[in-house]
Amino acid sequence: MSNPSSGPSGPAFGRIRALARHLGAVGRRITHWQKPAAVITAALSLIALPSGAAAQDIVLGQSVALSGPAAELGREMQLGAQMYFESINAAGGIRGRKIVLKTLDDGYEPSRAEANTRRLIDEDVHALFGYVGTPTSAASIPLATNAKVPFFGAFTGAELLRTPFNRYVFNVRASYFDETELIVKQLVAEGLTRIAVFHQNDAYGQAGLAGVEKALASRRMNVFAKATVERNSNDVSAAVERMLAAKPEAIVMVSTYGSCAEFIKQTKARGLLTRYANVSFVGTKALAKALGPIGSGVMISQVVPSPASEKYPWVMEYQRLIKAKGAELSYTSLEGFIAARIMVEALKRGGDTSREALIRAIESMRDANLGGFPVSFGPDDHGASKFVELTVLDRNGQVRY
Repeated sequence: MSNPSSGPSGPAFGRIRALARHLGAVGRRITHWQKPAAVITAALSLIALPSGAAAQDIVLGQSVALSGPAAELGREMQLGAQMYFESINAAGGIRGRKIVLKTLDDGYEPSRAEANTRRLIDEDVHALFGYVGTPTSAASIPLATNAKVPFFGAFTGAELLRTPFNRYVFNVRASYFDETELIVKQLVAEGLTRIAVFHQNDAYGQAGLAGVEKALASRRMNVFAKATVERNSNDVSAAVERMLAAKPEAIVMVSTYGSCAEFIKQTKARGLLTRYANVSFVGTKALAKALGPIGSGVMISQVVPSPASEKYPWVMEYQRLIKAKGAELSYTSLEGFIAARIMVEALKRGGDTSREALIRAIESMRDANLGGFPVSFGPDDHGASKFVELTVLDRNGQVRY
């Protein structure tokens, strides 16, 4: 049986293509090699190139939800990264090479993300970039690790991307442990002790739940009540009944915007008086739109600065590019933008030549600074940022600090 990683569309064959191009250049200086080398090079260059990409492009592969209940998260993450890569390409690219972001739809389902990842690796992408979700990342990382492909900047704070240490996984955002620690700290400071968790019934929900349990345990407290919702479902009826019976003083929510909005609407309509707190993955813009005025007072932790901030020059650059796209500001697209900026910096440091060179370039970014926003990687530390802050929605769906 053939090995897909070494077939005519795999990484090994990508290296053969590069060698063939080199031989073609040599052949032009050696008369009797000229024709066959040119033929080989031309033929091989047509194999396994992602659609719309040229042989000299730097191709990054991305699997996100472009359809289904979590689609806005995928579209926003793609938008933020894509518009920054386009601005770099317009300025000449990386030493003349364009960055191509090849995005595939996984519908926020692990099996589809796994299939997409196999395809992207077979197409010899330079790195996997900006995946969205814990369950989809969990299904994809073993493939990336086995193929020695960098897995960079996923939109998830799950601990499974951090522990145990994986040489091929690079995290831009803070972890869910960091987020839930700050949320619990705030709730306890408000005098609340009956703290419950509403979470998605999958790896993402379990990651957030573990963070809340850890934060409460450090304060000699336990989760007061738990309720779940299935991935890609807004059927929260059982969870609503559970929380109405328990009557918690606060509920930490670890799900996506659709199910969280429906849970808040139904529990509020039935008179539950509680404090709602969400982790960043919820999708702030989408949640605010879904809730409208009843979202007033809902807390959301954030792992990037406000997209409306005027404190950072690079955020203002993001604002200019978003305006040119005719799109709205969002935390999710800003996170994609930040991940793209860091990736470009690594490519500029020589990470465009091979996957191993990219890994070394990222690890060289010790105490880097994106215009006042610190990021840092190292050979034994693949977490760029610890930034977390708390925000609250007002009656107009605006974010307050």
